[in-house]
Amino acid sequence: MNASGRWPTDLEIAQAASVKPISDIAESIGILAEELIPYGSTKAKVHLDILKRIGSNPPGKYIDVTAVTPTPLGEGKTTTTVGLVQGLARIGKQSIAAIRQPSMGPTFGIKGGAAGGGYSQVIPMDEFNLHLTGDMHAISVAHNLAAAAMDARWYHEGRMSDAQLEAVGLERLDIDMFRAQWRRVVDVNDRALRNVIVGLGGRIDGRPREAGYDITVASELMAILALTDGHDYASALQDLRARCGRIVVGADTRGNPITLDDLQVGGAVTVLMKDTLHPTLMQTLEGGAAFVHAGPFANIAHGNSSILADRVALHLGEYVVTESGFGADMGMEKFFNIKCRASGLKPDAVVMVATVRALKTHGGGPKVVAGRGLASEYTEENLPLLEAGLVNLVAHIENARRFGIEVVVAVNAFPTDTAREHEMIKRVAMEAGALSAAVSSHWADGGGGAIELAEAVVEACENPVDFRFLYPSDQPIKTKIETVCREIYRAEGVDYSAAAERQIKDFEKAGMGDLPICMAKTPLSISHDSSLKGVPSGFTVPVREVRVSVGAGFLVVLLGEVRTMPGLGVRPAYMNVDLDEEGKVVGLF
Repeated sequence: MNASGRWPTDLEIAQAASVKPISDIAESIGILAEELIPYGSTKAKVHLDILKRIGSNPPGKYIDVTAVTPTPLGEGKTTTTVGLVQGLARIGKQSIAAIRQPSMGPTFGIKGGAAGGGYSQVIPMDEFNLHLTGDMHAISVAHNLAAAAMDARWYHEGRMSDAQLEAVGLERLDIDMFRAQWRRVVDVNDRALRNVIVGLGGRIDGRPREAGYDITVASELMAILALTDGHDYASALQDLRARCGRIVVGADTRGNPITLDDLQVGGAVTVLMKDTLHPTLMQTLEGGAAFVHAGPFANIAHGNSSILADRVALHLGEYVVTESGFGADMGMEKFFNIKCRASGLKPDAVVMVATVRALKTHGGGPKVVAGRGLASEYTEENLPLLEAGLVNLVAHIENARRFGIEVVVAVNAFPTDTAREHEMIKRVAMEAGALSAAVSSHWADGGGGAIELAEAVVEACENPVDFRFLYPSDQPIKTKIETVCREIYRAEGVDYSAAAERQIKDFEKAGMGDLPICMAKTPLSISHDSSLKGVPSGFTVPVREVRVSVGAGFLVVLLGEVRTMPGLGVRPAYMNVDLDEEGKVVGLF
């Protein structure tokens, strides 16, 4: 605690830290000066041509950090990721973090920053959480250029004859705006933009139509950045260009798909994104290396950082620790079935983060509301409530084991926890099939508080891996959906809307049925219903809609009502953000 008797905020801790020149961090893991693209002295992109030099190095161990089903407050996956990297360094291991760039929607909404917390953070924390190296803005502009191109083509085709179009070298696309699926994006939470009408004014202002906005991290371009692969910059650019060109933005009046290449904008979109391919290098509070790259949401996209950052890190470090969004039913399942399928990389271990308060929530504890104090059930020992909620941890351990991967449970300790509560979690975790379980105090103690966890992870990585996907991608779409619902969510059945039935039939007819599936649902329950805690049973999953992300390489399956543009609460986090007299950011988290 500080002199005033309170714990300093995450931002205060980060701003009090001694930040090393990013060139020193790069040198410590074997990156040459000429392979850096500096953005000031505290962060730099690493040029992908580094893979030409290091690509023959044996890869390090690959660890995914996931969690039990979270509360609205988050349960510390990024904090644990950073703490584990620092803990591995404390026991002499060359370790590197690979995490997502946060969206400014949650940063200024409910959640606050996403750089970790306490003494396990990526720094400078304010730079991490805000503009970083501009990738988010590049994606927003590239996405909105594609949207503008579609509206412009529709507008001009509405006023020109076939002969006039041919005279300028164009063929009529006959865009059916009722089938348009490419909305605009902005990286803030703004419910007022979910449904809008564009083209109002007069004839020169466009053709009026219903449209809408998503948050930038929901853009298919963000998912494409995270899934693009290559053995150097040129090959990654080629993959990016091909993926951008394949993006389906809608259909013509006959139902045929229209792509960005049909609109002749795929090349320009790629040009706007070309510099985003280089991952950003930052540092932890203890001087460890952290790659920050891409930021797809896990509830509406696949929720993992980039393949390219992981690939660079694996050829530089002994241990690479990445993190999947939300609970293991979401980010981890997609890490395995989508990201690892695309990259060909095989993980060595899973770290399952659990907290006493989250498990008590799943045991039937009072509702947790972000911004409000916790009920006494969460701040005082309550073994029966904890025991009731441990079924959620057990289910997630079983889910991870379905992929053939060893599980280490990390109990992210809070000051209000008791030793008996920790021992109960460890005992049940081991009984459920975890290789080991460790209490970790990395938030308060940095890497020193994660040594037991680090040693457990090293042990897990020494065991042979029998990694396997949950389903083969060439199965029928419905079979893949029902496999995830049955095996991961424990659903009794699946119900398809008439629209979903039609979409599945159309996608399979168009040859898109071999794509893996990306489930879009609430993160607050293993099921599709956020009110169902613990491990629900006897429920039927409603499939409302199926969308295709051909560029990213997956089908998006929407379960129930899923918002792709969040809203702001009554007291958003931005109300606390400001500058002090010295020009330093305050109140970020």
